[in-house]
Amino acid sequence: MTAPERSDALEVSRGRLIAIALLAFVATLGFDLFLHAGVLAPLYVEPSPFLLPPWDAFRRIPLGYASFALIIALVTGLMARLGVTGWARGLRFGLVFGICVWGSFALGLASISTASTGLLAAWFAGQSLELGLVGIIVGSGLASGNLRTLAWKVPVFTLLAAAIGIGIQNLW
Repeated sequence: MTAPERSDALEVSRGRLIAIALLAFVATLGFDLFLHAGVLAPLYVEPSPFLLPPWDAFRRIPLGYASFALIIALVTGLMARLGVTGWARGLRFGLVFGICVWGSFALGLASISTASTGLLAAWFAGQSLELGLVGIIVGSGLASGNLRTLAWKVPVFTLLAAAIGIGIQNLW
């Protein structure tokens, strides 16, 4: 007789995982506007052979959001499979995952592109924080029996973050 395999994987329906991932995606939209349209906006207007002209970059925004959707799906699946629940454990998981992924990405770009060190450092920090936010939302969603609280907190956060980002942009 063999011992049963130990599994920390959560029994979560596919529909619930999708709902949690969608909430995380909505939050990242607001954070993205805060970060890229607000805080990092000055880095995008400096002439650079690495960056596209603003209009071309603007037209490609859906590609960036598709990349967010893919990484959010991965984080959501990993957290459910590993049994990572609660906002604090989610934050820690998201930050560590973000530091590894975006640190690797920034180092790779530094080795083959003309991207400035400042831009790469800003992307690394901002995108790592964004995955920390994803971890908070996914961990909270996995820990809760009811998504109602997240379903109103996330849109409020998104609107506030977007408004602050637009406000910052107008100050530049």
